[in-house]
Amino acid sequence: MTPILFYLIQGCDASVLLDDTSNFTGEKNSFPNANSLRGFEVIDNIKSQLEISCPGVVSCADILALAASESVGALGGQRWNVALGRRDSITASLSESNSDLPAPFLDLSGLITAFSNKGFTTEEMVTLSGAHTIGQVRCRFFRDRIYNETNIDSSYAKAMQAACPFDSGDDNLSPFDPKTPATFDNAYYQNLVNLKGLVHSDQQLFVNGSGETDSQVSRYSRNMGRFKKDFSDTMLKMSMLTPLTGSDGQIRTNCHFINE
Repeated sequence: MTPILFYLIQGCDASVLLDDTSNFTGEKNSFPNANSLRGFEVIDNIKSQLEISCPGVVSCADILALAASESVGALGGQRWNVALGRRDSITASLSESNSDLPAPFLDLSGLITAFSNKGFTTEEMVTLSGAHTIGQVRCRFFRDRIYNETNIDSSYAKAMQAACPFDSGDDNLSPFDPKTPATFDNAYYQNLVNLKGLVHSDQQLFVNGSGETDSQVSRYSRNMGRFKKDFSDTMLKMSMLTPLTGSDGQIRTNCHFINE
């Protein structure tokens, strides 16, 4: 899954980076995250270099926020101005990670509720879902859709069945967007219009051309510039989701562990 929804748990506080220890349980092994989150070594490398040049100054939370913007920009999307000064959480919540992250099996009403609970409108939910124009997802999260659902292009379903066998390959990875998997563009929405959404929750955004969010999906499928601008604006809002500032939290020395 894409890392952008890290923010939907405790906020932009880098809680997702914390490893489990003998007396601490983090979020990495929650149902949505286990064997799905990747790229921690990139954050580690950035943090180690910053600790050499300016120790104890730049938080892991700020690194994550900047990395999200820079990665989107590097892949062809629009960067946003990331406000800095976040501090790192000294807590994490496995239960909230299991319950609050929007599951790939949700219907539209469930998606709307999940994002509304974090202060986002239905329109913003559709915009943020466009993060799936990049990233990959495990077979276990889309198997039921490609074998049992009917609102899916038959040739696409057959192709995905080759990548995700009916009774094996749970951890096989496939791109959300097979057209341009490493480019931040509007192909994700074009796929939805053509009934080629890979996970159930994605295709819920476009049902039959007359659903609650269908018009926005259609608009983005035709207007890449509008999508990129809206995504940048909404990610700026998400990056400000309940950050820790002032004396709250800490500046971790190692992003994986709370300072002793």
